[in-house]
Amino acid sequence: MTAITWVVAGDGNRVRIFETRGLKLDLQQIEDIRNPALRMTDSVDKDRDNFARTVAAFLEHSRLGHRFDRLRLAVEPQFLGLLRDHLSGETRKLVYEERGNDASKPDDRDMQRHHERP
Repeated sequence: MTAITWVVAGDGNRVRIFETRGLKLDLQQIEDIRNPALRMTDSVDKDRDNFARTVAAFLEHSRLGHRFDRLRLAVEPQFLGLLRDHLSGETRKLVYEERGNDASKPDDRDMQRHHERP
């Protein structure tokens, strides 16, 4: 069976999720989750925390649906901490790498190069 890897890239405004199968490096974007509340309020920290909770819930639901086998997190450092806090223990076990940088802004080709294995 070919392992499915999800790469989670983003920050407190937006998270993009990419998928690759096996050892291939052909990342395909499968989700684009945006935080609609961030621009509407002054409580930025609370909104970012709620957004992290939303992303973690999406990942949990997807894990339970067997949509991925492992995760690679490439999100800006502050949001990474928030996301970690909201991931379930079982989902955290599937995280094989974390990068404290926002890799969601490059185009898809840049994203591919950014996540190439050394």
